[in-house]
Amino acid sequence: MKPTKTLLTAAALATAAGSLSAEEMTIVSWGGAYSKSQLKAYHEPYSEKSGVTILNDDSSAEAVAKLRAMNEAGNITWDVVDVVAADAIRLCDEGLAMEIDPDTMLAPAPDGTSAADDFGDLLVSDCFIPQIVYSTTFGYRTDLVGDTPPADVCAVFDLEAYPGKRSLEKRAINNMEWALICDGVAKDDVYDVLATPEGQDQALAKLGTIKDNVVWWSAGADTPQLLADGEIIMGSTYNGRLFSVIEEQNQPVAMLWDAQIFDLDGWIIPAGLSEERQQRALDYIMFATDTQRLADQAKYISYGPARASSAPLVGQHAELGIDMAPHMPTDPENAKNTFLYNYEFWADYRDDIEAKFQAWLAQ
Repeated sequence: MKPTKTLLTAAALATAAGSLSAEEMTIVSWGGAYSKSQLKAYHEPYSEKSGVTILNDDSSAEAVAKLRAMNEAGNITWDVVDVVAADAIRLCDEGLAMEIDPDTMLAPAPDGTSAADDFGDLLVSDCFIPQIVYSTTFGYRTDLVGDTPPADVCAVFDLEAYPGKRSLEKRAINNMEWALICDGVAKDDVYDVLATPEGQDQALAKLGTIKDNVVWWSAGADTPQLLADGEIIMGSTYNGRLFSVIEEQNQPVAMLWDAQIFDLDGWIIPAGLSEERQQRALDYIMFATDTQRLADQAKYISYGPARASSAPLVGQHAELGIDMAPHMPTDPENAKNTFLYNYEFWADYRDDIEAKFQAWLAQ
């Protein structure tokens, strides 16, 4: 599908952006180390180039609900929103995000390869511009796990070997998959099982075995802080957040890559913006998702850039001077046993399973 409302070429976008006054735009993301990486790689250089002041909002975890409410009220206050792929699919399906033609609205690779070919299969929605490949995985306190550090994800459910509090995200996604895997369901069968009420009950029952020992988190920065404070023995979060607490803060924390769940994160532009705001948002998107900018983000956080042309440009951490490649979720050593997140499944089932999960959580 191609956009039916606005189709601007790269030249037209540049011209339009040049005529915009230096004003403000609100960009929504996840906060913490991730937003810092965007600030350094995208926001600061874009503001210097354009004169636009960027206001940061850390509400991405609530993006779907908030954009639904804004649309209902007829008052869209966000200009560009960072979301995971499954949320982008839902927003696109509901008409809450504008469609993007990658070959006219995104920059080509330096060698002339079209954006569509450069992003390839990661363009999972007509409205989604991917930035990064990341994973949700576990970190653990090296000084609290004894002489046998955890080797697989099911250690999370082993209270005998690893007593103490652990942290899990306060939502169904990922937790349900790990619960089924650790209850004996083959990885290839997880989503077939999870599509049934019985499978959902099975996952919740497994989670119930550790429920009294779980600290439930909502922000990606929560688990790194809990680990740094020694309040939990292990916990889930995004691999880039764990990189920060391990490498930048030198905390006694290590990464458990087993059964890390790969996902995509990227931008959408809300539907219903004025022509001027839409042009500015498109100008920002073209700038922030070009080959060099996506590679630049990897200087600050250990997420793999979504463009094929960006990968060879990933080098060392901007401040630490360490090689970033071994810290990426896609590194062969780290990716020995991954779990592939099913975007379409969660786009279709999320509302129902999430409601069931939250009702179980409240019991």
